[in-house]
Formats: sequence, structure tokens, C-alpha cells
Amino acid sequence: MIYQLVHQLQKEAIPAQQSCRVLEVSRSGYYAAQRRSAKPAVCKASVHLKAEFQASGQSYGSRRLVSAMANAGFHIGRYKVRRLMRQAALKPVWKRKFVHTTDSKHDLPIAANVLNRQFNPPAPNMAYVSDITYIRTGSGWL
Repeated sequence: MIYQLVHQLQKEAIPAQQSCRVLEVSRSGYYAAQRRSAKPAVCKASVHLKAEFQASGQSYGSRRLVSAMANAGFHIGRYKVRRLMRQAALKPVWKRKFVHTTDSKHDLPIAANVLNRQFNPPAPNMAYVSDITYIRTGSGWL
């Protein structure tokens, strides 16, 4: 409220420095309040950035978006792209690759089906079964 008064006084040719001193507010606080109240204009680059991001299937990061924007005619730096992405909440989504874990088309010998789906053996220690579980780690499969 007091910064609006300083602004009105400044329109009436009273310097902001003098108004702030009389009203006992900081001049830097007045200018900071002016910057905060100013509505940010929609940046043309951010509109094109969102379009390129959507065209990539939401998979491009800042580096790839910089080159895509350059191909579209917008030369913009990587860190500005990162900032605009952060402001627009654009986060790339990794699409997982389909991994084959079983190769059934091979000429290797296949073990005989000894159990033959008889899951209740007649006595203990007659049949042992196991399961193979693949766990993906950073260095491969376990």
C-alpha cells in the first residue's frame, strides 16, 4: 500500500528517493515491489519451446531442445531453455525400451520336463523347482 503512494507521488514529479525517505521505506524495496507487480509478458521463445517439446513426444531435454529451436530459427541458450522449461514445468519422460529376456528361437538342447506338471510329489526331496527372476540394475541384468 505504501509503495503505491510512492508511485503516485513519483507521477506528480516527486522523486522516489525523497518519497521513500519521508515515508521511511527503503528505495530498493520500492523498486523490488514494482518488479514483482509487473506482469511478465508471454515470451515468444517459451511458446515455441513448448511446441518443440510436445513435438518431440515430451522426450527432449534442454540440449536437444536448443538444437531443435536453432533449426526452427530461434537461437537461444541452453540455460535459458532450462529456465523456461522449469517455469513451464516441462520434464522429459524416458520411454523404456522393450527388452527380450527369453530367446525361444534357438537350436540348443532343451532339458526334459521331468516334473510333467505333477506339483505334488509322492515323497519329500523327489523334485526341486526354481524360478528365474531378472532384475535390471545400472550395469545390466542380475
